[in-house]
Amino acid sequence: MARKKRVALSLFWRTFVLLALLLGGGIFAWVQTLRALDTEPRVVLAAQQIASLVNLSREGLRHADRIQRVALVKAMTAREAIRVAPREPADKWEPFEEDRFTGRVAGEIRSRLGPDTIVASSVNGISGLWVGFTIESDPWWLQAEAARIHPLTRGTWAMWVGIALLATVIGSVAIARLINQPLRELSFAASRIRGGEYDSRLDENTLTSEIREVNMGFNRMARELAKVEEDRAVMLAGISHDLRTPLARLRLEAEMSVTDEEAKRNMAADIDQLDAIIDKFMDYARPGETHLKPVMLARLIDKEAAAFRDPTEIQIVSKVAIDIAVMADETELGRVFGNLFENARRYGRGIDTGIALVSVTYARSGPWVIVTVRDRGPGVPPSKLSQLTTPFFRGDAARTAATGAGLGLAIVDKAMQRMGGHLELANAPEGGLVIHVRLKRAPA
Repeated sequence: MARKKRVALSLFWRTFVLLALLLGGGIFAWVQTLRALDTEPRVVLAAQQIASLVNLSREGLRHADRIQRVALVKAMTAREAIRVAPREPADKWEPFEEDRFTGRVAGEIRSRLGPDTIVASSVNGISGLWVGFTIESDPWWLQAEAARIHPLTRGTWAMWVGIALLATVIGSVAIARLINQPLRELSFAASRIRGGEYDSRLDENTLTSEIREVNMGFNRMARELAKVEEDRAVMLAGISHDLRTPLARLRLEAEMSVTDEEAKRNMAADIDQLDAIIDKFMDYARPGETHLKPVMLARLIDKEAAAFRDPTEIQIVSKVAIDIAVMADETELGRVFGNLFENARRYGRGIDTGIALVSVTYARSGPWVIVTVRDRGPGVPPSKLSQLTTPFFRGDAARTAATGAGLGLAIVDKAMQRMGGHLELANAPEGGLVIHVRLKRAPA
């Protein structure tokens, strides 16, 4: 059963999402609180305004005779956009209570003007805020603008909430960037250290004390690593010189003093083996700095294969197209294929022929080129495939003929990591070891 792939969020997006949820939740809570706090004052204010208009109209009409009432009604309509008209028994009206807000407004108006007050949303098909009241037993209508008492519309709320959410998103992005900037700088500096650039330094004067302490510790670590790397380079050079000098003397002594030709050949072979082991140690311990550039893959593979001239030991067939180029360090990549071919020569020989038959093929996969190196040897037990790139490890099939240092595939794996590539090992279904070398394609 395939494992379910987990969604991975960068620290920036994780911080942004958490801040956005926090601030968005705060905005939602404030909106609900403001709406609740806004309703009651608006109800009271609207009812007070309408009740005041009705009371002023009632008092004005009560103290005016019939002729003055007509003039007063016309003046109120022209100046205050308020209509006062007699209420007829045949009038048809619709209740004003349409929702909770209008219901509370109507109740507040009745509490101020009396329980027999009529509050309607339309009279005889004319919309508005209609209030029915009496003056000395004469029924009247007062029509006011309905906009006087309506709450904030949904559009208004949506606009303000949208502005608040937009400000939240912008603020979350800015805050997330500020929070993650030191971590991004630390990650970048760490990647440079991993690539062998030990001169990377972080700001030790930042205001945040925790970040300042981390940066100071990182800089101290970078300086110590640079010193260790420098000491290692000097030590390796010394070891190489001190070991090769006595080997050269032994070789000369064997050539001049040993008369038995077979013993002389055996001694020379042992000295060559020791020399090759020193080379392996030096290759594995060399600094990790690489210079990537386009490398013609087929030409490099043919060059490395040409070094294995004895067809009775190994035969290499390459089927890599001549126009395939990859991004790599040419020296490192040559060392990779040289070690792979040497590994096949030692441990990939066929049981019947005693010859290592090696095939090199390739395949394109998006931005990658996958080079496959396969032999027809006995292969490796599946339980030990993952250990082949461990320094000084040899599979069971190689133990009896172990003449190397056990560093070949470890050197290959380390070189691939330095070049940003990947190494995969498997057993072929028909037998033999299959090694996949994944490299980045060079831009056209």
